[in-house]
Amino acid sequence: MAHSSSSYSRPSDPNPAEEPSKPTMALDKASNSVVVFSKTYCPFCARVKQLLAQLGASYKAVELDVESDGSELQAALANWTGQRTVPCVFIKGKHIGGCDDTMAMHKGGNLVPLLTDAGATTPSL
Repeated sequence: MAHSSSSYSRPSDPNPAEEPSKPTMALDKASNSVVVFSKTYCPFCARVKQLLAQLGASYKAVELDVESDGSELQAALANWTGQRTVPCVFIKGKHIGGCDDTMAMHKGGNLVPLLTDAGATTPSL
């Protein structure tokens, strides 16, 4: 499993006349990958990251409690998605939701195909 920590935010700026913020530019770079906005001490975040690891998925973990602009990133995510809690999971630029959403998607058999489509896992033979 490959993962790294980095900063991300909204994939598009609602006002193109404004210069994109650092968070906006960062999430643009992750639009074709799996990103988990997380906090190091959060047990729900740990569950999602553990599930992704068990599935052999590569992902980027953005630890908001470690990032210097973590509060700004979390506020931007809340404004964009309506979700104020972590983990906040994105696959291929699409907001998946939090821990319960991710687990339900996996239980329903919908998570692995999304991860495969995003190039985060290798399809099983």
